[in-house]
Order: sequence, then structure tokens, then C-alpha cells
Amino acid sequence: MNTQMRIILTLILVTLLSFSSEWVQAESDTTTAVKLPDIAGKTVEVPVGSSDKITVLCFLGTECPLARLYGPRLETLSHKFAKDVRFYAINSNMHDSLEEFATYADAHKLTFPCVKDYENKLADRIGAERTPEVIVLDRAGKVRYQGRIDDQYLPGIVKPEPTRSDLKIALEELAAGKEVSTPETKAVGCLIGKVFPEEITTDITYTKEIASILQTHCVECHRQGEIGPFALTQYDEVVGWGEMLLEVIDEGRMPPWHANPKAGSFTNARRMSAEEINALKTWVHGGMPYGNAEELPKPTSYVQGWQFKREPDLVFDMHRKPFAVPEEGIVEYQYFVVDPKFTEDKWVTGTQIVPGNRAVVHHCIVFVRPPDGKDYRGLGWIAGYVPGQRSVHMPEGYARKVPAGSQFVFQMHYTPNGIAQEDLTKMGLLLIDEKDVTHEVSTLVAINHDFEIPPHAADYAVKGDITKIPDRGELLAITPHMHYRGKSFQVTAKVNDSEELLLDVPAYDFNWQHVYELAKPHPLASIEKLSFVSTFDNSEANPFNPNPEDYVTWGDQSSEEMAIAFFEVAYPLNDSGETKKAKPKQEQVEDPERQKRVDAFVTDFFKRFDQNEDGEIKREELPLSMRRFAFKKLDRDDDGRLDTEEVKKLANSSGSI
Repeated sequence: MNTQMRIILTLILVTLLSFSSEWVQAESDTTTAVKLPDIAGKTVEVPVGSSDKITVLCFLGTECPLARLYGPRLETLSHKFAKDVRFYAINSNMHDSLEEFATYADAHKLTFPCVKDYENKLADRIGAERTPEVIVLDRAGKVRYQGRIDDQYLPGIVKPEPTRSDLKIALEELAAGKEVSTPETKAVGCLIGKVFPEEITTDITYTKEIASILQTHCVECHRQGEIGPFALTQYDEVVGWGEMLLEVIDEGRMPPWHANPKAGSFTNARRMSAEEINALKTWVHGGMPYGNAEELPKPTSYVQGWQFKREPDLVFDMHRKPFAVPEEGIVEYQYFVVDPKFTEDKWVTGTQIVPGNRAVVHHCIVFVRPPDGKDYRGLGWIAGYVPGQRSVHMPEGYARKVPAGSQFVFQMHYTPNGIAQEDLTKMGLLLIDEKDVTHEVSTLVAINHDFEIPPHAADYAVKGDITKIPDRGELLAITPHMHYRGKSFQVTAKVNDSEELLLDVPAYDFNWQHVYELAKPHPLASIEKLSFVSTFDNSEANPFNPNPEDYVTWGDQSSEEMAIAFFEVAYPLNDSGETKKAKPKQEQVEDPERQKRVDAFVTDFFKRFDQNEDGEIKREELPLSMRRFAFKKLDRDDDGRLDTEEVKKLANSSGSI
């Protein structure tokens, strides 16, 4: 080898070594910055090492519900700490395009740099796993805080306000030259949709197996315009959510269904089979192959608007103008009263509620409020909507009676999604002539509003029952109702002196107001009594709990509680409607201690509800729900007010006194 060739080889080797050294330094040296494209088409240097300011790396996703809620909050913080801190929004999701991220940034009015982390290289390097997740670097490039923004939002959980603003506190401490008191918290939200290995280790494909599973269990809500925060209708969208799908299924959050499968059978059960779950897991862990396009199932077609076989006979808007849903926070139940101006009784055989804005309408229930003094059988539940629930068209000849002069009460539950919205929900009704009605459908209710849950009680049981049950007819469905502290719910029927478990909800979820439709209607003739046990968790271990320090009593708002079981029944219209006569009660032995409890209950009841302190409780002084569900039963002389004797009878009839 001549000298010239030796020099050339030496230069090449030195160059290669130099390049290799620089590449390693670029990947590992904390003094470098990462260059990433931003939503404006420019290149932005994101510091991951030394910088003139504190750096906050905010990992966000365009469709993650929590990332949507926290977008505006991050913008506010970026202005508050502008002197000492520089914020960067980073999108590492493989299924989010730069254009979609730009739309997200525009919707949430983000003014700090928003960049795309292709192939999630920065997320992997810095250790980010979820959206939203924040990582705070000091001026030397050292990670000083990593985790959540604050503790106000969790999946399915919304607190009135944060109890600890982790990011804000960390930035205040760093700006003051202090150590961060809590340097790490658990980030919650959606897993970052990272690129998956190209190696395929499964024969299960999206086209042949997975698309059908998603159509059956997920697409009803996870499609454009529905309440599901992202769509699962296309392969490119699904692959970015693979690991997240497995997480929510393993945790029992999706599909949303909460009945114990060992107790009762229900026609509307939302459950994935073990085989379907295993197929999803195998597919995700096996590289998520697409498959043969010819095996792709036809898209499920969904009828927009009214889904009756004919146009509804009557349509009612919930209000004369839309309701404004804020971008974040808790929206307490909203009630809207509609007067249909019925001058004669109506028979309703089909109902459908159409949300004006499915992205924020979590559920809606419509009740019939009959005119005062009107004899009305059962509770006036007429229609309900939860995501994924379609119209209710009763069997031929089945109908609900709406008495002349009645009003409709819309109960609306909204869930903010990070952007201010408006909603105007409506209800459509199908009517039939009374001569064509063979069975009247009604709603019975078991209720207990005489409870007080102590602070920190983790397992507080409240019982209720109903014994006035029609002699003929069928039990069609059961709906339990509690609020944020609801833990579990069981319903039993007393049949021939034995107890039959009809419904067991071991993990009640206030976010999903299920109507559990019995697969086989239960004959009412065999039922002597319907009972429920509702259990509440007022401890700190309950993540939904607004305040474990509170004594909790009955009330309309979510921070208060309810204990109710609704029973949908149908009975032949021409029956006398007589109910079973309750067995005579044994004469009660006088109990001084019980009498003290009764007196204390009466005193407390008047203290809470006798607003003008005139010794009587008028209907309007009670919470709306108590007026609607219980007042007629409490007002024994039907004079429109409750006196001391009526409240005493209420206390004496309660098994909890």
C-alpha cells in the first residue's frame, strides 16, 4: 500500500470515527437540542439539555379526552410562567398527523411551539408514556419533575377543582431556586401510540377478525360525531390505539357494562367474549397486521336522526335555546321542563332522544310530571339516552300513558371535552290509540332518602324496597341510581318466601346509567317484594369522591347522593290494577331508643328542608328529585305540604331508623 493510499484510508477512518462520535453525542449528550417540525411548517429546536430557561415538555394527543381538557390549562400556565419557563407541545402519536395536531392547537389556542415527534424518538429518549404527560427540565437539562399536570381529571372522573396542582407547584419551586417537593407523579390518560415492530408473529389480521370485533363492540360510540373521543373505523386509526384498547378492556372500563354475569341475563349486555379479547391481545402483541383487503367486513350503517319505522308523531326540544357547555369542569345535572299542552291522555309506544351534540351529552332521562292531584300509576320515566342506546319501540300493543296536563322534565348530564359547546337535545314520540293498547308500561320505584353517610365510611349500606306490586304483568328492566360515592348495587325479589338475586352490580359507575333489560321478563304474580341494597364509599380510596370529610345526605347534585331502583313493568291494560295486599305488620313493641331516633330524624328533616321555618314543608322547598320521586307518597293527606305527623310516619316506615 503506497503512502497516498494510506493517507486516504486514514482520513476516511478518522472521518467515520468523528461522525460516529458526533452521532452518539447527539443521541445521548444532554447539552443538545432535538430538531422537530412544528405545525407552521418550520423546524423547532426543542432543548433536552442546558437552556436559558426551565423547559416543560408537554406530550399531547389530538383525541385523548384528558389531553383535550388540559390543553387550555397548559396555555394558561405558559403565560403565568413566561419569565422563567418555556413550554413545548409534543405529539408522538403515530396516528396523529401534523395537520391534526395543528387543528388541536388552534382549537385550544396554544401559542407555545407545537411539534411532531415522528417515530416517537423524543418520547422514548425522555421516557414519556402517556398523553397528557409533562416533563420539566431545569436550566442544566436535568429532569426535575415528570407526571401529571394536576389531579382534577382521571379517566371517567372529574373533581370540581384540583386538590394538588403538581406542575404549577413544581414550576414555582424551580423558579424560586428550590428543590421540587414532589418530583414524580403518575401520569394518567392515553398511552402514546408508538410505532410497532415490523415483525409479524400472528395470523390474526385486522381485515379478517379485528374489524368485526370493533364493529360489534366499539364503533357504535367510537365513530365520527359520537361521544367516543376517537374513531375506530379505519385501520390507520386503530393501530395507534392498540395498547390503549387492551388497557381499557383489562381494567373493565370498556365496553361499558357493570352487571355481574353470574346474576341474571340481560338482552342489552355489552360484553366481549374471552375469545374476542384473546384475539385482540394476540393481534396487538403480534404486530397488528392489516391482512387481505377483500376480507374486510362491510361498514356498519347507522341511521342518523330518527330511527323509528316511521316519522315520530310528536317532537319536543328540551328548551327554547341551546344549553352552553363549558370547556372544562363539572356540569351539574341540568333540568328543563317542557309543556306539551296535552288536553287529553296520550299513549306512547315509541320514544327516542336525539342529542343535539353527542360529543358532550353523556346521558338524558325524560320524566312525565303529571298534574297535581292526578291519579297516576308508577313513576313517569318515559325515555332515556346513553351513548350507544338506540330508540325504544315497544312490542305491539304496549304503551305508556301520559295524562292530560302533564309536563316533560328533561334531566341532562353533560361532559365537557376541552372546547366550549352548545346542545339542544330533542325527544320524538310515537303514539297509538287507546283501543289498540293491550299492556300499559309503567315504572315503579324503590327509594330511600333517609340516610346520612358518615365521613370516611368505605362500605355504607342503604336499603330500600317496594311491596305494592301489581298482581299481573311482567318485570321488564331494572335501573339502579346513585352518584359519585356509589360503590355497588344489588336487587333481589322475594318469591315464595325465598330471595332471588335479579341484579348484581359489584362496581357501580356513575358515568354509565344502564337500563338492565331482563332477557326473560319476570312474572309479577310471583313477586312479593322487590328490594335493593346500595353501598356507598365515602373514603379517600374512592377516586370519584368529591370530599371524604362530608356527611352525605340525599340531594340532586352529584356531590350529594341518591339510593333508587327503577323497575320497568308491563301489565294488561284491562286489569283492575290491584296490587298484592301486604302482610299485616306485627304490632311494634314500644322502643324508647327508636322513638329518640325518630324524633331526631324529624327535627333534622325540618331543619334541612323547612326553608321559611313555618313548621311545614311545601313541595317547592324540597330538592327537585325528592319532589318528583317521593312527595306524593309522603303527602298522605294530599294537601301539598308535609307536617310533623307525615314526617314521623316516614321515619317509622324506614327500616334504617
